[in-house]
Amino acid sequence: MLLERVEVQTFLALAEELHFGRVAERLGLTTGRVSQSISKLERRVGAPLFERTTRRVRLTPLGRRFADELAPLIRDMDDTLRRAMDAARGVTGVLRTGFLGAAAGQLLLKTIPVFAARHPDCEVHIHETQVHDAIGRLHAGELDVLITALPMSGVITGPVLLSETRVLAAPTTPSWASRTSVSIEILADHPVIQMSANMPEELRIDRSPAQTPSGRPVPKGPTATTFPEALALIASGKGVFPVGEHAAHFYPRPDITYVPFHDAAPVRWGPVWLDSNNIARVRAFVRAAEDACEGTAT
Repeated sequence: MLLERVEVQTFLALAEELHFGRVAERLGLTTGRVSQSISKLERRVGAPLFERTTRRVRLTPLGRRFADELAPLIRDMDDTLRRAMDAARGVTGVLRTGFLGAAAGQLLLKTIPVFAARHPDCEVHIHETQVHDAIGRLHAGELDVLITALPMSGVITGPVLLSETRVLAAPTTPSWASRTSVSIEILADHPVIQMSANMPEELRIDRSPAQTPSGRPVPKGPTATTFPEALALIASGKGVFPVGEHAAHFYPRPDITYVPFHDAAPVRWGPVWLDSNNIARVRAFVRAAEDACEGTAT
């Protein structure tokens, strides 16, 4: 017994919305058609999938289990169809690329000529993102691929395109300006600027750890939603912040001193994208990025 596509779409939408009117508007159907589709599906199953009253709609236990098992199957089927269509069409259409930070922007600019030469029928759109919205825009479907600092989870992570020395951004005072390097342990002695909660936890921990390698607690400074905001907080004496050495070249300021760490891991940059958007355009872009940036990672 085969399920009809409209039945599946209507059922999963109602399982999410729990409101016939909103489902009808979302799918472009009448409420009567929505009700008919659900009733037809329930007859196929042989039991109610929803409890309906004049005040609310809710899933039955059977309906909840059915929705939980059906949703990933439909996603997989849609992903498989999309990949097949991509393969048939080749690398065409529009690729929406994003970058977070100046280093990522430079990597993107290196990649685009290589990608364009290989795939002239694919148009590349460039979008700058900020600390507070980069991952959200990826999940919202506004971006196909994002070049950003690593690490990140919950996404596909491509090759490391750049590996650079980690430095500490600190206010320009005689004590900081006289240093040639610092230990990562120094973070326990100064408030560290915090990244936006919208950024993945592992990246926030990488830049603003809770403790040093020896176990000393790291005091928390104020939260910055953009990098210029972080620099302003640092310059005003509110804290320090670990960054990649590129920041000294792209964000030089008389009130900021960049001091290299002599015992910290490098800052790494690379492309990330969603598993649900693992399409031919994205994979081709990642290959182009790896070739264009060869030699910058260590």
